Amino acid sequence: MTPRKTELVVRGGTVVDARWAGPADVFVADGRVQALVEPGTPVPAGSDAVEIDASARLVLPGGVDPHCHVGFTSGDYTSLDGYAQCTTAAVFGGTTTIVDFAIPRPGEQPAATAHAQRAKAAQGLCDSALHGCVIDWDASVPGQLVDMADAGIRTIKMFTTYRGESMADEDTILRVMSSLRDVGGMAVVHCEANHIIEDTQSRCAAKGHIAAPDMAATRPPLAETASVAGVLAIAESVGAPVYFVHQSTPEAVELVSAARRRGVAAFTEAVAHHLILDDSCYDGPEAERFVCCPPLRPRATVEALGRYLITGDITTVGSDHCCYDLGQKRSRRDDVRHMPNGLPGVETRLPIIYSRYVASGLLPITRFVELTSTNPARTNGLYPRKGSLLPGADADIAIWDPSATWTIGVDVLHMATDYTPYERMAVTGRPETVLVRGNVVVSQGKLIDSEPRGEYIPAGPIDLTPAVLAR
Repeated sequence: MTPRKTELVVRGGTVVDARWAGPADVFVADGRVQALVEPGTPVPAGSDAVEIDASARLVLPGGVDPHCHVGFTSGDYTSLDGYAQCTTAAVFGGTTTIVDFAIPRPGEQPAATAHAQRAKAAQGLCDSALHGCVIDWDASVPGQLVDMADAGIRTIKMFTTYRGESMADEDTILRVMSSLRDVGGMAVVHCEANHIIEDTQSRCAAKGHIAAPDMAATRPPLAETASVAGVLAIAESVGAPVYFVHQSTPEAVELVSAARRRGVAAFTEAVAHHLILDDSCYDGPEAERFVCCPPLRPRATVEALGRYLITGDITTVGSDHCCYDLGQKRSRRDDVRHMPNGLPGVETRLPIIYSRYVASGLLPITRFVELTSTNPARTNGLYPRKGSLLPGADADIAIWDPSATWTIGVDVLHMATDYTPYERMAVTGRPETVLVRGNVVVSQGKLIDSEPRGEYIPAGPIDLTPAVLAR
C-alpha cells in the first residue's frame, strides 16, 4: 500500500494528551493524525505539506462537549441556534465535537426524533454525536432503543423532573437502563427529585418568592442528592452504567464516587457555570441571566465542587449549552416555573475552565484535556476517533495561546444570543487556530472556512474500562 502523503504539519508546539505532554510535531494525512514526531522531523518524500507554526503554543485535541442543546424546545420556548450557529461558536471556543440531545415532544417517538435530529449534523462546521431521550415506557421502546443503538445513538437521557413534559418515572428508568445495558449503551440522567421541587416551589410561590432572584431557593440541593441516590440504586440493582449530568453539589458527586467504589459504572459530569459562578448572581438587577437547572450554588459549594476536578471524582466537564436570549429570559422573570432555564456556554466552556483552573495552577493541562475532551469522548462511545491526538484519531486540533489575556463579552463571542453570563470576565488562555478533521476552520482568531462539513459521528459501545473508572 502506498503511504499516505502528509498534507499538514503542526510544528513547534507542546502537544497535550490526557496522559502526557511534551514537544512534538503533528503530521496530518487524510483528515487523521498520521504521526507524532520529534520536533523538526522532515515530512516524507513527495509530500507537499502545509505547515502551521505552533511555537510557544499548546496543541490540544479539540474539545468534546458532552452536553449541548441545539434548537431545544422546552415549554413555550425554543433556543435560538441551529447547527450552523452552535458549531460556529463551538470552534471559536476550541470545541470540535458537540453531543446534542433529541428530546421528543408530546406524541413523538424517541427513535423518530433522534433520526430527525441526527440528519442536521451536516449543517455544522464541526462534528456531532447525539443522545436520545425516553420519557414514557411502552412496548415499542425496546425496539426503538435497539434501532437507535444500531444507528450509533447509545446514550439515552431521562429526567426525574419536569412533570408533564419530559419527566420519566422510576419504572421507565429501570427498564431503559436494563435495555441499554444489553446494547452497549448508557442512561444519561438529569437528577432533581420532582416531588421536592414542586413542594418547594409551591411554598416559595405562596410567599411571593418565585421570581428570577429567588431561583436558588426554588430548587434545593436536597432535591438533587435525593434523586441521585435513587437512580444509583436502580443502576446498581440492574448492573447498568449511568452518567449524571450537571452535578452541582459535592454531596451528589460523593454519592457517585461511593457507588463507583462499590463497582457501579457511574460517572459525574459537572458543567462550567456550576464551577465558575455562584448564587450571588441572583442578587443583581438581571438575575434572569443566570437562571438554570440546577441553579447556581453558594460560593463555598462552588469551591468544593471544583476540588473534585483535581481529585478525579468528576469525570467530564460540559457546557449544558442552551442558547436563549434576554427577551426570552425576561418574558417570565416573574415566575421561574415558566421561564426558560439554561445558559449559553458552548463557546466559553473551555476558556473559562482553562483560566480558572489551569492558568491558575490548580489543574494540570493533561487533566484539563481528560475532562473536556478525552473522557467526554470515552463516555459517549467516540474514543479514540475523538478526544485524542494519537495516530489514527481525527485531526481535530485546537492550538492555544496559553498566556493570552482577554475579556469575555457578547461583542467578541459568536453564539446566537445577545448575552453571556460571563460578561466582562477577564480570562487567561484562548484557542487561536482550530482544525476539524485536518481542515483549518479558525486561524488566528478568525473564521476562514464557513463551509458546513459537519458529520454525524456514530457512537460505539460505551467505554467502561478500568482506565475510565479508576478515579
